[in-house]
Amino acid sequence: MSYLSSKDIRQKFLEFFEKSGHKVVPSSSLIPTDPSVLLTTAGMQQFKPYFVGTADPMQDFGSKNTASIQKCFRTSDIDEVGDETHLTFFEMLGNFSFGGYFKEEAIKYAHEFITQELGLKIDYVSVFEGDSEVPKDVESEKIWRSLGVNEIKYAGRADNFWGPTGAEGPCGPTTEIYVNGVEIWNIVFNEYYMHADLPAGASAKEGKSLEPLKQKGVDTGMGLERLAMVTQNKPTIFETDLFSPLLEKIPDLEIKKQRVVADHARGIIFLLGDGVRPSNKEAGYILRRLMRRVFVYENLHKFRPDFLEELIKVVIENYSHFYPELKENRNEIINEMWMEHERFAKTVSHGLKELEKQTAINAKVAFHLYESFGLPYEVIKEMGAKRAEKLNREEFDEEFKKHQEISRAGMEKKFGGHGLILNTGELKAGSEEELNKVLRLHTATHLLQRALREVLGPEVKQAGSDITAERTRFDFNFSRKLTPEEIKKVEDLVNEKIKEDLPVNFKEMPKEEAEKTGALFFFKEKYPDKVKVYYIGKSLDSAWSKEFCGGPHVNHTGVIGKFKIAKEESIGANTRRIRATVN
Repeated sequence: MSYLSSKDIRQKFLEFFEKSGHKVVPSSSLIPTDPSVLLTTAGMQQFKPYFVGTADPMQDFGSKNTASIQKCFRTSDIDEVGDETHLTFFEMLGNFSFGGYFKEEAIKYAHEFITQELGLKIDYVSVFEGDSEVPKDVESEKIWRSLGVNEIKYAGRADNFWGPTGAEGPCGPTTEIYVNGVEIWNIVFNEYYMHADLPAGASAKEGKSLEPLKQKGVDTGMGLERLAMVTQNKPTIFETDLFSPLLEKIPDLEIKKQRVVADHARGIIFLLGDGVRPSNKEAGYILRRLMRRVFVYENLHKFRPDFLEELIKVVIENYSHFYPELKENRNEIINEMWMEHERFAKTVSHGLKELEKQTAINAKVAFHLYESFGLPYEVIKEMGAKRAEKLNREEFDEEFKKHQEISRAGMEKKFGGHGLILNTGELKAGSEEELNKVLRLHTATHLLQRALREVLGPEVKQAGSDITAERTRFDFNFSRKLTPEEIKKVEDLVNEKIKEDLPVNFKEMPKEEAEKTGALFFFKEKYPDKVKVYYIGKSLDSAWSKEFCGGPHVNHTGVIGKFKIAKEESIGANTRRIRATVN
């Protein structure tokens, strides 16, 4: 077969499935709308509501079958990065069906794409061998044999059954495709729903119950990096065109460190491009870990001053044709990188003096250095050298976890033992003070959506939201960047409605009746037969804003305070994000 660039592979994949009756859906953000996960880890994540039947694919896509190329990030592999296969950021090619087709069509599509579109030879495939709960997948075996693939291996839960680790969701047996000895495509047949009370893969003897799904589905995933490796006939993913331009810019280091810098640079830039900011919690903590590990190497090996901007330039040049939000957010990515770089420089100067005083560095000492001086694990491990040779990530993370538990206990004591007093998934508050702020932000978010539609038109549709005591984050579908004038109009309109001190009420009614009121609702959500419609105005009929919503809200808009849009940015194709505050 002829050489295929990563760009060619993306195009061939999407064109093949579009011709096969699939709706091509853009990648969702690395910041998921699903509150059960920290970052987007798989292509199926944005489609979870369709697998479980809480959203209608025909209504949203005009098809029961979709295909996407999803940007993904997995934190479990951070410490393995540097070998020949592990990555943090990667792209996942996938085709999905929500009751449209099942095993036969899914296997035939995969076989045709690999052997005919890419011209590759399948070495062998694997199928689920069965156990006491789930039968052996003899159907997949027969389908593969009918296509002339006779090298078939059987494996158990660990290898050929996919389930969401540590969480709940659709799951089922898998069949996997191997080319040149590399597993390149995993096809999951979602037949069951796994509940969150027990770990993935637990057997019936351990009390694990798998509930059959009412609607069977197909969820496939094929890593672009591995696919590029086999189509470009390279020995590792780091020699493909996805990494070679980056590695050329990295000074001569030992090969593992070069790969770490290349991987982390991609991950950092994509996280920043999707609006993640370095911090000491959640996704921001992951980003900070990556950034500071790169800064450690830069500091130790005296990289040239323009090194960081060179990495950003290369990643944006190589990826912005498919992910235009990178080019659009270029200046912010550069600014955030340099701001964190400055914070790190201050950390190093103070923390290293204390590190040098230590004769032996275990997890407790390392966490003290982190907590007191902000010195990250990677810096301590690298610069502690022999004194830190017994230090490992697991023990450090255990110390970090203990600290979080102590902090959480203190928070519960401070707020009368209530802990998190509000957590609807979208809204989170840990105290009465935070609750007050969250309610103001929640009502302001309803005003924001209405103002956006008034200024920009009905193209604006909600794509997700998340509200904390610090800010509201509102995602919406729109095809271009907002102008400064449009942002000001939206902001002014929200503040005008706050100043009018409009009443906020709700009415509970049947869903069909609620739809007739013209109330807005999140198109990906499947609502119960009876819903609440929150409206802002004197009556439901004359209300300025009305939405399906579970609440809670403030009683009148005057208490919200001054509304300010802090940021407007792209987080994907035709998807924008606004961050806003009230004070």
